[in-house]
Amino acid sequence: PVLASFDAPNADFSCARRVRSNTPLASLVLLNEPVFVEAARAMALRILRNGSSTDQQRVDYAFRLCTGRRPVPEERAELLSLLQSRRSQLVDRTGIMNQITTGDAEKSPVPPRNTTAADLAAWTITARVLLNLDETLTKN
Repeated sequence: PVLASFDAPNADFSCARRVRSNTPLASLVLLNEPVFVEAARAMALRILRNGSSTDQQRVDYAFRLCTGRRPVPEERAELLSLLQSRRSQLVDRTGIMNQITTGDAEKSPVPPRNTTAADLAAWTITARVLLNLDETLTKN
C-alpha cells in the first residue's frame, strides 16, 4: 500500500523506465507512515550524536545527509527557526515530547549526552521535514 502511494510500478511485470508522477498522497505517507516516523526518530538521534555541538552545524549536517549538499543561508535560517520554535513549544510538554520521540506518551526517551528530551523532539520534527523535501526524495 505504501508503494502504491508513490505510483510504484506493478512488480508482476518488467519496468524499464518509470513514468514521473506527482501524487499528493506521497507527502501524507511520508509524514504519517510509521516507518517514516521511525526513520525521522533515528535520524534525529544520529544528528544529535554526530552532527557537532551547535544547532547551525547540526542543520548543515542533517541537510547534507538528506540532500547531499550544504543548505543556502535562507534554508539554514528556516530550519533553525523551525527547530527553535518547536523546542520552545515542547519544553514543558513531557507527554507530547515522549509521543514524538518514542511513540508512547508514557515512555521517556533517552536523549544523547549533553542534550534534552526537548532537543530530541525538536530534531525529530525537523528530521521529518527534511525527509519530506522533494530534493531528498528525488536526488538526481
